Amino acid sequence: MNSMQLSKTIKPKIKKLRVNVYLLKRNKLTRIAYYGVLILLVIAFILPIFVPSIQIIAQNAVPQDKLMAPSLKHIFGTDELGRDVFIRIIAGANISLKTALLAVGMALVIGIPLGAVAGFFGGFVDELIMRFTDIFLGFPPLLLAIAIAAFLGPNLQNAMIAIALSWWPWYTRIMRGQAVSIKERQFVKAAKAIGASPHTIILSHIIPNCIAPIIVQASMDIGGVILTIASLSFLGLGAQPPIPEWGLMVSTSRDYFLDSWWYSIFPGLAIFITVLIFNLLGDGLREILDPKTRKN
Repeated sequence: MNSMQLSKTIKPKIKKLRVNVYLLKRNKLTRIAYYGVLILLVIAFILPIFVPSIQIIAQNAVPQDKLMAPSLKHIFGTDELGRDVFIRIIAGANISLKTALLAVGMALVIGIPLGAVAGFFGGFVDELIMRFTDIFLGFPPLLLAIAIAAFLGPNLQNAMIAIALSWWPWYTRIMRGQAVSIKERQFVKAAKAIGASPHTIILSHIIPNCIAPIIVQASMDIGGVILTIASLSFLGLGAQPPIPEWGLMVSTSRDYFLDSWWYSIFPGLAIFITVLIFNLLGDGLREILDPKTRKN
């Protein structure tokens, strides 16, 4: 492909991306969520590059400063070991977001291919995959994640695997529904007519044309996954001390809530704001990517 052809291919995609970003920022709440996600990503992934020791700093205990109320020295106060709550929340952003993104990514890797194969082939293959999927869908995601995490053992990696194993069926069902519709389109029939293999058709035509609702669902699920990670850590099945994970911080602060309210409130607010931001962003993406809900 020469430079002119490459330019003709890239320019429409760049234009479409600019239009989508404009639409995303047009709604006030979505615009707030858009910038909020950017700030969260900077805190979680860019800040540790410039301050690589932040996880160590978050674990520095200063016994003489234990359970200090918010002040200029410690704006979110300190915990029972004298660790700065604000620093631990900042360090916890990396853990919560990274774990959530990896868990959703693992669920997508499992769910998308299974849904595409089920929708494309239909018949016995579809029936087998969807009945297996229904087994997982028969359990509430949080309850299933708790059971799997308890079986695998209490740590953050196992919690991430447990969430991925309880979340993938939703993506399989969405992808399967989209694939059933897409496979009847003329471009798919044309690909079959020229002898393209099922593998090629699925990867080149089915999945790319079904990805929009998956992106919307994944963006909204990140908030839910962060909440689930926090729940597992709260129950002792996720992150273990001294990891500065938000749910674990809320869990360890229970015994000090009446006298040291800041210890529970600020990590809880971090979870609440992050989940809210990703849910608002998901709503905005749905408005952009779904023509039925797009506001002209």
